[in-house]
Amino acid sequence: MSIQKSELRGRIDRVLTSFGWDPSLPRSSSTLSQRLEQWASLVCDWNQRIDLTAARSADELVDLLVADAAMIARELTVATGAWVDVGSGAGAPGLPMAVLVPELAVTLVEPKVKRVAFLRTVAGELERPDVRVLRNRADELAPLQFSDAVSRATLAPTDWLAAGARLATERVWVLVANDEPPTLTQWALELDRTYTWPLTGARRRLLRYARIS
Repeated sequence: MSIQKSELRGRIDRVLTSFGWDPSLPRSSSTLSQRLEQWASLVCDWNQRIDLTAARSADELVDLLVADAAMIARELTVATGAWVDVGSGAGAPGLPMAVLVPELAVTLVEPKVKRVAFLRTVAGELERPDVRVLRNRADELAPLQFSDAVSRATLAPTDWLAAGARLATERVWVLVANDEPPTLTQWALELDRTYTWPLTGARRRLLRYARIS
């Protein structure tokens, strides 16, 4: 991946603005845009040594890192809760969720050692030492310890909904492209939003499932 870091900030601002976020919002000692740019720059640096992303352009990278999280965060009904991002890889969507909504308690789960090292480094660099990083697979986690579970492309939608339902007490978020919404007993589809990544135009669909009492 040969991407100039100077290409990142303007694109991050465009993605945030597209989803109704103000890039100048303060986040600790920086702005929202600066925090996300810092993370994207680290992805570029580390990707030269370990496999973090297959993105081949700045547009693709920024959409991949930021767009889904910006969409999810816009659809939150509450700005609190314990979130788990399974198969986090370079950190999306869990890490930008933690930046966008600082009140969330976020756990990033990733089985690969080098990616875990990257995620822990980034959490420190972004002044979010409260973001927990675990080296695990989804099936190794204790059940029902999170309010919300999210994952992107780790499992097929049907498999992810089942895995997320084992972990979450309240909601499972499913990100798909062209797949039809999966179904699961005792879980209701309460949100279905179609959107596009602002820079590349890729079509996306966000599904939110709620546990039926």
